[in-house]
Amino acid sequence: QVQLVESGGGLVQAGGSLRLSCTASGDTFSRYAMGWFRQAPGKEREFVAAIGWSDLYIYYADSVKGRFTISRDNAKNTMYLQMSSLTPEDTAVYYCAVKEGRATTTPQRFDYWGQGTQVTVSS
Repeated sequence: QVQLVESGGGLVQAGGSLRLSCTASGDTFSRYAMGWFRQAPGKEREFVAAIGWSDLYIYYADSVKGRFTISRDNAKNTMYLQMSSLTPEDTAVYYCAVKEGRATTTPQRFDYWGQGTQVTVSS
């Protein structure tokens, strides 16, 4: 079992930045691939970014490429999502998730999920 806790969400103006964190406990953090997903009201959960157990494999959704950066610190059992140039379209609940094996962009393949953190971008 892995427990995940997201933090760092909040209200920010368009063009601003936020850094989300996801801290894991309960198992060996470094063996898992990890990902960020988001869900806006009335929309399905969508992929944002994913990272393998090392930095060798990193994936981004086209909508965030060049603006968001995913990273992880295995010594701290923590994954990050640095978000910049935020727009109102980035408003959503952001979730972190982990899975064994390779990183993927498919949410159904992730095994454990956090409770989510709200990000609201005002225009």
